[in-house]
Amino acid sequence: MSKNIYKKILCFGDSNTHGYNSRTKERFSEEERWTCLLQENLGKDYLIAEEGLEGRTACFEDPLFEGLCGLNYLYPCLMTHKPVDLLIIMLGTNDVKERFAATPANVAKGMERLIQKAKDTTAAFRHTPNILLITPPPIEPGYKNTEVYGEMGENCAEKSQALAPLYQDVAERLGIHYLDAGTLKGVNMYPYDHMHLSLDAHKNLAKYLAEIIPGLI
Repeated sequence: MSKNIYKKILCFGDSNTHGYNSRTKERFSEEERWTCLLQENLGKDYLIAEEGLEGRTACFEDPLFEGLCGLNYLYPCLMTHKPVDLLIIMLGTNDVKERFAATPANVAKGMERLIQKAKDTTAAFRHTPNILLITPPPIEPGYKNTEVYGEMGENCAEKSQALAPLYQDVAERLGIHYLDAGTLKGVNMYPYDHMHLSLDAHKNLAKYLAEIIPGLI
């Protein structure tokens, strides 16, 4: 009996990949979060690996919480899930926190380091490194009027809004796929904190990714 060879997609991100629901302060269910919906939409020939962690950054060590630096975890993560056919990275929302004192250019440089590390981890990919960088939808100014303001600090919305062109430049220079999720219709934030994807956003992001991924692998 021949066994099915799945196309493995590794989704590496933060709370918006983990599926944080800012309305309930719990996690969206397997029937709701975009990673699981992507699996459903793509079908049985694909296998989605969820690697979302609340608070994860691209490259910054968080002085308040351990284990959140994506740069430190990427290698073991990739090697755990090998062989990988496509790595999806959606990070940057946490990198703009005031305590990291980073400019948008700093955040983009951190993302460049992360992607280069992924590209150098050739042993983890089934063929050649295949990466899709997604700029997350930007934080909305209304976050300042919610309880997350104390965690995020000043100027987060402005910084996150500046990431898209910088990320696109990184993607073009490193020769990887790119998507600006902030431009997708129906991919918006819940109004409860203005920085986490709404239920509809999870559905719409999964639908859009399912349409383009077959052309990337």
